[in-house]
Amino acid sequence: MATGILVKNIMTKSVVQVDYDKTVQEAAKIMVDRRVGSIIVVKDKNPIGIITETDINKKIVALGKDPKKLKVEEIMSSPIAFSEPNEDITLAVEKMKKHRIKRIPVVDNGKIVGIVTDTDIARASPDMLDILNFRLKMRAEEPSLEETSTSGLCESCGEYSDDLRLVDDEWVCENCRE
Repeated sequence: MATGILVKNIMTKSVVQVDYDKTVQEAAKIMVDRRVGSIIVVKDKNPIGIITETDINKKIVALGKDPKKLKVEEIMSSPIAFSEPNEDITLAVEKMKKHRIKRIPVVDNGKIVGIVTDTDIARASPDMLDILNFRLKMRAEEPSLEETSTSGLCESCGEYSDDLRLVDDEWVCENCRE
């Protein structure tokens, strides 16, 4: 079910990156300095992986390894799942669930343009809840003969319409009715 909320509207645009040949200690220092929980690993400015605080704890600290001797490419998660700026946020959430991740880089034409975290989604969730509640209300209220159409988001394509009609238990716009 599309919400109409695009990834680009809730993503964080400043993405912290590190070159693949840097040490884990260098990456961790950048993460601390920039106050972030993850860092995108790049090679020739192209995203090739991601390292999170959890990766550092599980793959370095817990195993007693030396972060000065290991390169980020040795512990990064790769390949990375990614989202695109014009995707509906529900698609990004589905990818995050599928891959069991809390953040997803946003890539446009092979370049990182942002990142969406579970925190970004939580901030946007009041808007998402309003839209979902509106749709539930629309579905629960049977239209009267005088009120054969309404306005809102089409349950088929997700676009706003002033002429939604109930067809096969779904509110759909004129284009989707054809």
